[in-house]
Parts: sequence; structure tokens; C-alpha cells
Amino acid sequence: MAVRFMDGRGDGWVAEAIVDGVRDTRPGEIPARICAVAVELLPVTGASVSLCAGGMPVRLTATDERAARLAEIQATLGDGPSRRAGNTGTPVLAPDLASVRDARRWPFFAHEATAAGVRAVYALPLGSDRICVGTLELYRDTAGELTERELRAAECVARMVTLSLTGLTAKPWLGRLLADYDEVHQATGMIMAQLRVGADEALARLRAYAFAQGRTALTAAREVLAQRKRFDGE
Repeated sequence: MAVRFMDGRGDGWVAEAIVDGVRDTRPGEIPARICAVAVELLPVTGASVSLCAGGMPVRLTATDERAARLAEIQATLGDGPSRRAGNTGTPVLAPDLASVRDARRWPFFAHEATAAGVRAVYALPLGSDRICVGTLELYRDTAGELTERELRAAECVARMVTLSLTGLTAKPWLGRLLADYDEVHQATGMIMAQLRVGADEALARLRAYAFAQGRTALTAAREVLAQRKRFDGE
């Protein structure tokens, strides 16, 4: 983990480094490239970006398999630092998922994340003060707090990711990505009808089933849509 910005220069150099890192990058690839630059700038192991889609986070990009797995765990459980950052619109920091403090906040997430080799997570909202459009999630395989300056740098990265997203809203591939998660909402509707419960409880039941089976919420939803799984016979 090479922390390039800790060289005595002002915080503005972080933005300059990101701009330099994404130079000549195609618009659709900029979020992924910013995540890669963030790993170079900050004392973190990996990064991911997820978008908000009707309460279900949609992973847009990840620097590595563990970062992708971390996003999937939270989408399946419906809980975790990134979910909380998206809901509150403020950074959520978990410096040691093996500690009592962080494990108590997200017991299932902390268990799954540490089993995957993740010890610390730093989640930042994307968007503005009025609306959160997604989250930037940074992780590392060792425990530790971010310094004040490192947190400011992470927030700068989040702002740059937000700017990069403004040019992607009309891209067809992004629409297809979000459409995949429409299947989760369709399956939730079927569970609502099967159990005669509200949307929140139906989605919770889908997530619980996915977690128990070691699957993603999307995979579980496709089982429901294909009528390979029903909840009214439980």
C-alpha cells in the first residue's frame, strides 16, 4: 500500500493525482480507475463503488475480489458500514471489525467480512447533502484508524467519484446493470404475495434465505422468479 499523498504537500494534490490518474480514460472506466488510484493514495487494500437502486445497492466496480465480496455481503445482509453511510449520508468508519465495538454494530457482517480477510472498512457516501446516489467503500486487511488527513483524502476521492458518475447516467450498460436488480424487487413482490407481508419484511426474508444458502440476494431472487423457491410453504 503506497501512500503517495503523504509527502508534505497540500490536500489539493489528492485531486490533482486523481485527475492525472484518470487522464485519457474512457468515461465508463473512470470510477474503476479512481478506485485504483485511491488504493495508491491511501493506506487501504482495496476499494469499490456501489450505486443506490431502490434500497438495494448495485456494485458498479471493485478493485479486487475481496472488495467485490464485501459489497455483495452487505447487499445480501442489508446491513454494514456502506449501507449505513448510504442511509445517513455521512462517512462510517469501522477500524477493527474484530473488535467488540465494531462487531456489535454489525455482528453478521463483521463475521463474514473478517472470514474473508477484511479487518477495517471505511465507507463514504456519494452525492450531495440532499441526495445520496451510492457509496465508496475502502477496506484493508489490517486494523487501524484513518488519520484526519487520510479521511479528508478519502472524502476527496468520494467527491471525484461523484463527479465521474454524472456522465454515466444515460449509458445503456448502466441501465442493464440496474435492470438486474429489478429482479430483486420483482421477487420481493412475489414473496409479499406469498406471505401477505410488507415490502421490508419480504426483502428481509429474501436476504435471510440468500445468506443461509451462501448466495447473493440477486441469485436468490432468480430462484424465486423461476419458482424454484417459495416462502409460503415454510
